[in-house]
Amino acid sequence: MILYPNAKINIGLNVESRRSDGYHNISSVFYPINQCFDILEIVESENFRFTSSGINVPDCINICEKAYKLMKIKYQIPSVHIHLHKQIPIGSGLGGGSSDGACTIKGLNTLFNLNIHTELLEELALKLGADCPFFIQNKPKYVSGIGDVMKNISIELSNYNIKLINSNIHISTIDAYSNIKPKDESLSLIKLIKQPINLWKDSIKNDFESSIFNIHPVLKEAKEKLYSQGAIYSSMTGTGSVIYGIFNKE
Repeated sequence: MILYPNAKINIGLNVESRRSDGYHNISSVFYPINQCFDILEIVESENFRFTSSGINVPDCINICEKAYKLMKIKYQIPSVHIHLHKQIPIGSGLGGGSSDGACTIKGLNTLFNLNIHTELLEELALKLGADCPFFIQNKPKYVSGIGDVMKNISIELSNYNIKLINSNIHISTIDAYSNIKPKDESLSLIKLIKQPINLWKDSIKNDFESSIFNIHPVLKEAKEKLYSQGAIYSSMTGTGSVIYGIFNKE
């Protein structure tokens, strides 16, 4: 079985409050994109094996193995060989690791005919990370809480081109949050996103840009470059470091 875990971009990312458990409440719109993807192969094997190629996957963040072990304990599935060809940059804000984990769960569900319903797949994915449940349905979502509360949202960008600039900078999520100051937003993102896209530039923000651009000015330059090239809207995705621009197709 071969799967293609895709990336996502954040359209807006507001950090609203710090929780008692140490996490932060956020609001954002997650939008799946196919311009950047990994390749995941899962086959039955006598013993469990994980191999990878492409971008190096450190053992400490091997989410595919974590996903397999989770499913093994709960459903007693046979051993598999998982091979991941990693293409989505790590620490880029594109959600590649979360997508790999979710796709592993979905792939094992299909391979072994477990017939797990969508809601339970999302619950399993949440055990791997806050962003993982999004990739189960892989549809545009308004997310809140720690990223685990999802609501369908009607947004369609297929009539636009989305360009990504990767500056090959790895930004730790923990470091990104350590420099952020939560604040309540006067207008909810779910209302702002319904505006015409040409109004997003002045109203929809990523709260991490201010602190991260100060540390990595090359990212600010990338955003300015996209606007100079005619982008309708440009932003850093997630906690960085990829910058994307949305362009009219013509």
